[in-house]
Amino acid sequence: MANLDPQLVKDVQKRRTFAIIAHPDAGKTTLTEKLLLFGGAIQMAGAVKGRKAARHATSDWMEVEQQRGISVTSSVMQFEYDGHVINLLDTPGHEDFSEDTYRVLTAVDAAVMVIDAAKGVEAQTIKLLEVCRLRNTPIITFINKLDREVRDPIDLLSEIEEILKLECVPVTWPIGMGKTFRGVYSLQKDRLVRFTAGEERLSGNEELIEGLDNPRLDELFPMEMGYVRESIELVRGVSNPFDIEKFLAGEQSPVFFGSGVNNFGVKDVLEALVQWAPSPLPRDGGARQVEPTEKPFTGFVFKIQANMDPKHRDRIAFFRVCSGRYSPGMKVRHLREEREMKIPNALTFMANDRVTMTDAVAGDIIGIYNHGQLHIGDTLTEGEKLGFTGIPYFAPELFRAARPKDPFKAKQLHKGLKELGEEGAIQVFEDELGNLYLGAVGQLQFEIVAQRLATEYNVDAIYENTPVSTARWVTYPDEQTRKDFEKEQGMRLAKDADGNTVYLATSIYNLQTTQKHWPQVAFHVTREHGQKLKHTDVDLDI
Repeated sequence: MANLDPQLVKDVQKRRTFAIIAHPDAGKTTLTEKLLLFGGAIQMAGAVKGRKAARHATSDWMEVEQQRGISVTSSVMQFEYDGHVINLLDTPGHEDFSEDTYRVLTAVDAAVMVIDAAKGVEAQTIKLLEVCRLRNTPIITFINKLDREVRDPIDLLSEIEEILKLECVPVTWPIGMGKTFRGVYSLQKDRLVRFTAGEERLSGNEELIEGLDNPRLDELFPMEMGYVRESIELVRGVSNPFDIEKFLAGEQSPVFFGSGVNNFGVKDVLEALVQWAPSPLPRDGGARQVEPTEKPFTGFVFKIQANMDPKHRDRIAFFRVCSGRYSPGMKVRHLREEREMKIPNALTFMANDRVTMTDAVAGDIIGIYNHGQLHIGDTLTEGEKLGFTGIPYFAPELFRAARPKDPFKAKQLHKGLKELGEEGAIQVFEDELGNLYLGAVGQLQFEIVAQRLATEYNVDAIYENTPVSTARWVTYPDEQTRKDFEKEQGMRLAKDADGNTVYLATSIYNLQTTQKHWPQVAFHVTREHGQKLKHTDVDLDI
């Protein structure tokens, strides 16, 4: 490593790349907005308030998101703060879109977990934390909505520790709650920064009050301070000190209290990300560990987004840079297709606002115009054969058959579904008769796909129930087995977006019976994105 480029090392160390994870309605998108506001990336915050909001959140740029008031795709936003370059990835909270979130979590180095202070730890939070655990991702916790009637902060900390098995270290503490919520006290800095609540623009009118015994606190908050001092004394007595090593190993989480809507506690989270979250980490490239400060350019595609600009019907591949430096027009090796490709002009984003990128290093997320050549999971390098592993596709649990209302639009329907399938919005399977089956994790996925086909591709389709109840990817030990199996089971076989063979079972019983009759055929619950299964792959389950 003696030939390191000092400028590259410096630029990589400046990067912080993180995702925000939460159960639906915990206030994740509002927190995203306020982080952008405090980071100076936007001038005015737009909260997410469902259909009637005059302004929509920056990260919710799709028409369907603005109508429904939920995030259905992950957004990428880059801004500078305190001499660092922040790459913030907002993720869908709704569990029907969890696969998109799993994929995004493969591209970050840390996560901010948002918890609703009234509801505590919820189902989707548990799932997402498990995905973070696969990579020991460091977690910063933000307990939100203290401006509402909420549970006792000490109870919330106990619940996080108990359910999520994550050691908590409170860094700030709330003063009051609900209507009497006054702000947050910093336990580390021993002071209170008092904002004007809920401003959409930052006024700069902040009051700094030093020390927990400061009479100014009693003057401002005579009813609250007695309980606050008691709680802080108790919490300081039982909590372990913050340990940066434990945090980086994903074993300990610094906890911040606040209210995204009121701006309280948001700046503390941003400062923690800069101070404590890791700069880009080494990545498993299959053949070896890839260091972020290496000169050769490497990275992987973790998301495809169709129609970010409906006027141009474009597709963007979101690419995490793992090492080296991107420069416009550079040539790279597309390893799956084993060919050279040029990246003429990459993009960076503020949600759907795009800026041409002239420089990117490890940790940065760049957008590459994609005409169908790039798939999720693809690795690009400057020649070396590497393969960054990601979160796999899971076998879908719900199925629908799709056909166009207007038979003349069959081609458009095929094209739309193929592109949405490549994006990962839905899984698409086609049988030998040309019938299309849609596979999803949740019902809402079907609704969103139907809406996007209608608005982005101008195709109204009929979605029908289908006898398919589950699916498995199949591989064979040899060519003869493949021929025999396909001859017998041909009517139940289909191809996925990457051309892999899938067995579409009518029931679990049907699947088990087929497995019993064909013990030499391997049935896989998962596969890696972009993976072309070989006949001899028999151990793909993760």
